Amino acid sequence: MAGRRDKGQSIRGSRIAIAIVIGVLLGCVIAFFFPHGLINPTPSVPNRRIGKTNFQIGSSSCESSERIKMLKSEIVSLSEKNSELKKQVRDLTDKLQLAEQGKDHAQKQFLVLGEQHKAGPFGTVKALRTNPSVVPDDSVNPRLAKILEEVAVQKELIVVLANSNVKEMLEVWFSSIKRVGILNYLVIALDDHIVDFCKSNDVPVYKRDPDDGIDAVGRTGGNHAVSGLKFRILREFLQLGYSVLLSDVDIVYLQNPFNHLYRDSDVESMTDGHNNMTAYGYNDVFDEPAMGWARYAHTMRIWVFNSGFFYIRPTIPAIELLDRVADRLARQQNAWDQAVFNEELFFPSHPGYDGLHAAKRTMDFYKFMNSKVLFKTVRKDAKLKKLKPVIVHANYHPDKLRRMKAVVEFYVNGKQDALDPFPDGSDW
Repeated sequence: MAGRRDKGQSIRGSRIAIAIVIGVLLGCVIAFFFPHGLINPTPSVPNRRIGKTNFQIGSSSCESSERIKMLKSEIVSLSEKNSELKKQVRDLTDKLQLAEQGKDHAQKQFLVLGEQHKAGPFGTVKALRTNPSVVPDDSVNPRLAKILEEVAVQKELIVVLANSNVKEMLEVWFSSIKRVGILNYLVIALDDHIVDFCKSNDVPVYKRDPDDGIDAVGRTGGNHAVSGLKFRILREFLQLGYSVLLSDVDIVYLQNPFNHLYRDSDVESMTDGHNNMTAYGYNDVFDEPAMGWARYAHTMRIWVFNSGFFYIRPTIPAIELLDRVADRLARQQNAWDQAVFNEELFFPSHPGYDGLHAAKRTMDFYKFMNSKVLFKTVRKDAKLKKLKPVIVHANYHPDKLRRMKAVVEFYVNGKQDALDPFPDGSDW
């Protein structure tokens, strides 16, 4: 009995051992063929990765398309901003150039004329008087620039404004100019009739492009109204780089005025004065007895420049003068152009007002003669009658045409009594 029990236990142990061996072998086989195990906990990971990659590619493609559109939009916007900035830069550059031209005149002249110097010995120091000319700008008025190239001599010319109201005086005016042999002159016609009249007499003429503000006055305005226009019109001449001898129409030329100019100032003008004191200035003492010891107050006086005959150079102060006068005449209806012209030239800077820094010169009143000097003084003096003026301006008398013709008779034709019939002044 005991032998059969031992034998049974031995067979059972062998079976267990065989089962263990079979289990181990089966585990090895499974381990070899299924390294991740029979049940994979993440069987779709590769697929998910592939899907994710595909999604990223699609998403990236969409994002790139949107990005391109956005960049294009930004480029257009930046291009527009760039154009606007360029325009602003141009405007600011122009303003800067004007500001640079207008400031520090003395410093700019030193740069033009040479290095700065120390002051010399007593009595030898002379200040700079002549401002530099502006850089010519033909774009201001190409048509006028072309005319001036043909008419001007050494960048200078005589200019007169005329409408049909002064046709007869204009004829005396240009006849005297031709007689003297002056070639550099130009009539600014304010109506078509004057254009035709000048062309028929072989007189250089220019008519501006239409301008309602100027044309209305030019066609029908009287002497003073037309005179006020010149300050606006002359600006273009100066911007083009030309010096202008501005002339009213009631002037007789007896010599070439360009031979008698100094050209050292911004403005060189004839005077309404009739002797050395009134023409060139004097100390006028004002007496106020109530002040006792301080009863006498000294004042400086000078008779005005005549705005109907002056030489003006193409400088910044000269252009500023034209702008100031034109602006005031536009704003102040009853202002007289000659009064405004002188106020802007002579009034100094003071609180609330910046004066004009322009160099000025008074012309010799016996050479550039007003009609008061001629009829009140010269014609009555045997020595002065022998002098031949450069021009005679009939500015003091309303019977202008008759006196202009008398001047021609006296100085050109030698008729010694031609001036005698006229009173010193006028009858009214």
